[in-house]
Amino acid sequence: MPTIVPYRADLGWAFADLNRDWIERLFALEDADLKVLRDPQTAIVAPGGEIFFAIEGTEVVGTVAAVRHSATRFELAKMAVAAGHQGRGIGRMLGEEVLAFAGRRGASTLFLLTNSRLEGAIRLFARLGFRHAPLPPATDYARADVYMERPLPAQSPGT
Repeated sequence: MPTIVPYRADLGWAFADLNRDWIERLFALEDADLKVLRDPQTAIVAPGGEIFFAIEGTEVVGTVAAVRHSATRFELAKMAVAAGHQGRGIGRMLGEEVLAFAGRRGASTLFLLTNSRLEGAIRLFARLGFRHAPLPPATDYARADVYMERPLPAQSPGT
């Protein structure tokens, strides 16, 4: 199984490449994608979020972001697992890492936006405890047609 590691500048290329692969294959890159893929340090990490990578040997095989929206709300975003590594539980490992990270930061809610075509991802999110909720009236992504949330247990930040 891969090792999960937090963001390092030398891995930023993998965050962009893995996400570009699935987005360009199934949809089209949008302005909101470009903002985070071009500078993930500024867009995600600096405001209090985190990006995680699944690494096997020297190969980055998956990634996901925890995007901080407020002190109590984080978004699970930009999950990608390399095509040859899907179906092995890597997405679940990455999702669990985001859940733990958001909980340690004092979040009470973790949410995500996705597309109904991504049935496997939606099943994974449901297994991670996310539940469907109404799509917000405005999102940053034209392709987003599914909104899911998961309440997090109360924790003291940093525990």
